Amino acid sequence: MTDLDIAKAVTLQPITKIAEKFGIDSDIIEMYGKYKAKLPLHLINKKTASQSNLILVSAISPTPTGEGKTTISIGLSEGLNLLNKKTTVVLREPSLGPVFGIKGGATGGGYSQVLPMEDINLHFTGDFSAIEKAHNLLAAIIDNNIQSKTNSLKLDPRTISWKRVVDLNDRALRRVIVGLGGTTSGIPRESGFDITAASEIMAILCLAENISDLKTRLGNIFIGYTFNKSPIYAKDLKAEGAMATLLKDAIKPNLVQTIEGNPAIIHGGPFANIAQGTNSVIATLMGMSHSEYTVTEAGFGFDLGAEKFFDIKCQSAGLKPKAVVLTTTIRALKYHGGADLKSLTEENIEALKNGLPNLEKHLENIAKFKVPAVIAINKFTSDTDAEIELIKSFATLKNVKVALADVWAKGGKGAIELAQNVIDLVESKSSDFNPLYHWEYPVKDKIETIAKEIYGAEHVDYTSKAKAHLNKISDLGLEHLPVCIAKTQKSLSDNPKLLGRPKDFIITVREIEIASGAGFLIPITGDIMRMPGLPSHPASEHIDINDEGEITGLF
Repeated sequence: MTDLDIAKAVTLQPITKIAEKFGIDSDIIEMYGKYKAKLPLHLINKKTASQSNLILVSAISPTPTGEGKTTISIGLSEGLNLLNKKTTVVLREPSLGPVFGIKGGATGGGYSQVLPMEDINLHFTGDFSAIEKAHNLLAAIIDNNIQSKTNSLKLDPRTISWKRVVDLNDRALRRVIVGLGGTTSGIPRESGFDITAASEIMAILCLAENISDLKTRLGNIFIGYTFNKSPIYAKDLKAEGAMATLLKDAIKPNLVQTIEGNPAIIHGGPFANIAQGTNSVIATLMGMSHSEYTVTEAGFGFDLGAEKFFDIKCQSAGLKPKAVVLTTTIRALKYHGGADLKSLTEENIEALKNGLPNLEKHLENIAKFKVPAVIAINKFTSDTDAEIELIKSFATLKNVKVALADVWAKGGKGAIELAQNVIDLVESKSSDFNPLYHWEYPVKDKIETIAKEIYGAEHVDYTSKAKAHLNKISDLGLEHLPVCIAKTQKSLSDNPKLLGRPKDFIITVREIEIASGAGFLIPITGDIMRMPGLPSHPASEHIDINDEGEITGLF
């Protein structure tokens, strides 16, 4: 059975019932049909939230198809609820680009899903659309100001880096020329499109704590310079009010349900190799305000999403996670141990042994933040007993708890051991969460701390362009911002071909983008792009709908 087949076999509960289970009056929620709802921001209680046990689910370095952090997150929340711990899982929203591109659906898998999966994967409550419109409104205002003779701020078009966005994988839009057609159509200049999940508006929405904070952050978006070299921000264009108005509903988190009828909050979806790679601060605080345990995830491997979760999101919102669940798969360890992608379903003890240093490095990285960890082996049907025992022996050697999580096939029942390990960890070991660096460090020190401590690099090189950007950041007085390093998820290094646990490598920072509205700097390493392309045979080839409105092909 496919994920969609399993999802369709479930009888959904009305979202009003889920709201009551979450602990709020069903009259308060804002309905989006029978099975989806928005949650008003006044339901957040920071004092109550501080008592919740925040659990972060991350992963080792993945294979190209990912290792199931979302599936483990959902299954863990089901398992905790089965053990009578009131738990809410808080996740990111899927982007249409990957849904129609390489991954298909992105709402968990098997019997560990959030529902209604078709709605969540396809437009959902319109949050991405609102973010797209707010982003493109600013782009339109910028080009209008450049073209205007009476209301111009004398923006220098050569300094403007703000592009447009669309929530699709469309490589043909990476670089475009706008403003063609004569003076009434604008000033011609080179620009392009990013995918909506990579928009700074997405990052802003996911770090803002209320409407006022949202408007402040939107106003702080850096646009470029005037011809006189004066910096221009979105607030100089008087754009933040209109942009925030477009986001008035998108800022509210979305309530849905798991297969087993437990509350799930899904909100925001920034990419982890460009932005912070985790759901919104508002969604996390909402879950924590009404739950004994709150399970959330951070995208890709620990070196990307989790580092940013700790150093940016947690520092920004004052969050203190109690434990980390490190999602591990036998196939990923074999891949990082040298096995070919096509052979990962075959038993290969030697490759598995060779891949264990990758797991070891991620465990070491977790320890740097002084948060206790547990390993979750996300079970695949191809896993053998010998391979499973090898990882368990490794965990025993490292004095780390480990659990086999068969959540795809068994849902919450397949996560009981994992859930109990998490409870034991929270109740027996105190988390002394400490970020890796302080925001006031010099920018280069922040970059090099992450590169050397988390990635394992020997040295960081900066291109002449990156050095110029460091000077620009200093001139703008933005050195105090944290860094959100853009890097491949396929390797601990910036080279996707260096698998396992590479050592003695050099990280090269090509350039540094300024996301002053979101409140961070983006050092870009390797060949990272903000607009993905479609594969030769995209997932869209399998997605269809019949006359009765039944959807097929969402994996």
